[in-house]
Amino acid sequence: MQKKYLLSIDEGTSSARAIVFDLSGNIISMGRKKFELIYPNTGWVEQNPIEVLEAQKHAVNEAIQKAQIQPNEIFGIGITNQRETIVCWDKETGKPVYNAIVWQDRRTTPFCEQLKQQNLQPLIQSKTGLIINPYFSASKIQWILKNIPEAQKLFQEKKLLWGTIDTWLVWNFTNKKVHATDVTNASRTMLFNIHDLQWDLELKKIFGIENAYEEFFPIVKNTVDFYGVYEDLQIPIYSVVGDQQSATFGQACLEPGMVKNTYGTGCFILMNTGIQPFPSQYQLLTTIAWKIGEETTYALEGAIFSAGASIQWLEEVGIVKDVRELTKLASTLQENEGVYLVPAFAGLGAPQWDPTARGTILGLTRGSTKAHLSRAAIESMAFQSQEVLELMSKDSNIPIKELRVDGGASQEELLMQFQADLSQVQILQPQNHETTALGAALLAGLGVGAYQKLSDIQNVWKLKKSFFPTKSSEWSQKQMKKWNKAVQRALNWDLEI
Repeated sequence: MQKKYLLSIDEGTSSARAIVFDLSGNIISMGRKKFELIYPNTGWVEQNPIEVLEAQKHAVNEAIQKAQIQPNEIFGIGITNQRETIVCWDKETGKPVYNAIVWQDRRTTPFCEQLKQQNLQPLIQSKTGLIINPYFSASKIQWILKNIPEAQKLFQEKKLLWGTIDTWLVWNFTNKKVHATDVTNASRTMLFNIHDLQWDLELKKIFGIENAYEEFFPIVKNTVDFYGVYEDLQIPIYSVVGDQQSATFGQACLEPGMVKNTYGTGCFILMNTGIQPFPSQYQLLTTIAWKIGEETTYALEGAIFSAGASIQWLEEVGIVKDVRELTKLASTLQENEGVYLVPAFAGLGAPQWDPTARGTILGLTRGSTKAHLSRAAIESMAFQSQEVLELMSKDSNIPIKELRVDGGASQEELLMQFQADLSQVQILQPQNHETTALGAALLAGLGVGAYQKLSDIQNVWKLKKSFFPTKSSEWSQKQMKKWNKAVQRALNWDLEI
């Protein structure tokens, strides 16, 4: 049979998805299965790794069945995944020693504070491009090794493996043959030197694993590389990439200065900076965008922890039934009338990096309604994004002229117009908003030779709609000044008094 398709495995924070694409980037079919997030303690967020794996297999099978195709019609697989979430497991039995600790988890905040007090931030940032924060993987690994006796025992016996979610999936898909990750996921662990592209001994010492046996660490491969065969279906895996880097590629941000924003549970803004890593002066992250062949491409990133999460919260507490009601309510107002929601449910990410910040609603009066809270939740995504965009432009010395958007909330026109007005740039909505899954598929397509060069990828991206600023820059500055005042009220909240 002639090969016509690419399969993207898109493993997210709350669901596993799989999408079959044709070579023009059109969606042929999709499979999806949700899984549970587990909250054992305040600030703790976990997943059952077995449930995640089974959900992903289900999604893959569903997508192929819906497409009414045979596995041998698929060129190859690209895997994209939630980053920073880690799993530790027994290499002989394949059984996890503990639940996956999710990127949103904050249990290692005290340990991270100790590292800051030891003045290790400059060293860690110079090697990894990251800010010391429980968000990243290293402190999660350290916590498991310190607190889980089964992990300690297996580590001493040299039988313990660890990995980010992509590593866990690849190891299982290849029937325990391949223990590997790619440079983008490795660059989010706080153990990987993004300049020499190696697990770093000095970083291992900081997190107490300098004596770890070599096999404990996954092999780090290129983003486009052969990762073995998905044995259930006999389809080769030719790409692994972190979700936000994947979305950047899927948005065809292939030239330095191009920027995308994914509006999901959080917001993640990435600027392609080319082959030179830019050290941030404003608490943004320097990260690897992808590595293809011998060339490593870098990016500046602003990671915003809670964006769509604020809408989910309004649903959960019964203020609105769903997103449609929220949008309808928000649209009844022309402005927020002084009501602001700072969604620091899991602390604040870029640029504050304050794990002790907590969600705050300001400006309430007796006249405040559900509509005000709805509009404040929508606007909070744009305000946080604009904070990052301003600093990104300063760090890179590149003026931002356009912003490519994706993720579920990017379909909300009220939000997109407000973002254009606030940021004073053109907002570009692509025809295919599944850009995270698309990026992994396109990278796999490069690996199997379905595409020959990056210009082939440019041609897959197609514009759906543009949003242009309708307000003045003075209006924007006034709005941001009030927002920054609201953010200051949310900082340093969950501290011992």
